[in-house]
Amino acid sequence: METIKIKENISAFGFRVHSFPKGIKDAFDNLMNLVPDGIDRTYYGISYICGDEIIYHAAVQELNAGEAERYNCERYTIEKGEYKADRVHQWMKKVHTIRDIFSEMLKEECPQEKRPAIEWYLNDDEMICMIRMEQHATVESR
Repeated sequence: METIKIKENISAFGFRVHSFPKGIKDAFDNLMNLVPDGIDRTYYGISYICGDEIIYHAAVQELNAGEAERYNCERYTIEKGEYKADRVHQWMKKVHTIRDIFSEMLKEECPQEKRPAIEWYLNDDEMICMIRMEQHATVESR
């Protein structure tokens, strides 16, 4: 695992996948077809663990202001900060392992309340599983 620092908030938009996990591929295909230059955009899976239920959102990075409204989608913000991360190569062949990767990460890093697990799709081969690390207050001595 590694630590990734996101320096600025990332604006994204998309929608909840109500038929999780079966509907994930269709959701991302719909997003790619919805936006111009869809194949060249950055995509994210944003999930929240609520007890035994996983609430999953398919999202694409917003490049132009107002796209979420224009395409009648929900708006998301991936917050800047440090994330515990695990890279997955050939992720399309390993989708059945993603839940286990996040479960292992959660054992090591307890996420802040209501912070999502993020799947950052870099390309058709590589994606990064990320959990935002808890921010601790620091005290400086004089």
